[in-house]
Amino acid sequence: MLQRLFRPAARDAARPLYDAVVAQARQPVFYAEIGVPDTPEGRYDLIVLHVILVLRRLRAEGEDGRRFGQHLFDTLFRDMDRSLREMGVGDLIVPKRIRKMGEAFYGRAGRYEPALEARDEAALAEGIAANILGRDPDAQARRLAQYALAAEATLRDAAYDDLRRGELAWPTA
Repeated sequence: MLQRLFRPAARDAARPLYDAVVAQARQPVFYAEIGVPDTPEGRYDLIVLHVILVLRRLRAEGEDGRRFGQHLFDTLFRDMDRSLREMGVGDLIVPKRIRKMGEAFYGRAGRYEPALEARDEAALAEGIAANILGRDPDAQARRLAQYALAAEATLRDAAYDDLRRGELAWPTA
């Protein structure tokens, strides 16, 4: 019973980190210069890329980092649920859309993770081109892949407490 009382506070602890991720994913450079579609889908895909990068960093913190990463993941999907409802998606359709968004998240993670692990810019650019930009790999896909690899390196050096507070330094895209 006591665990239930403390759950909301623990769950909400990831909100500052999630807000920092979303703020970064909304930087105009991604849309104006790199060509990420400025649509709900394009914005979601860019948030997912950033969340995947942060989750990789959190896993390095062991069990506590994995738990905090789960809170971040849950915050993402609570926010997507809220956003869909604000856009007027009906109550019966929201769970189906969230399920599809979850499948897309895991599909993208499955494609990006091996490329990130291997620091394989070409493979990452292919995944980004297909999933985010909706076209064959090009200079913009490579630029976003280079950014993602730089962001991962920056996050790797970030202090865990700073991450938890959402105090992130991102590289220039």
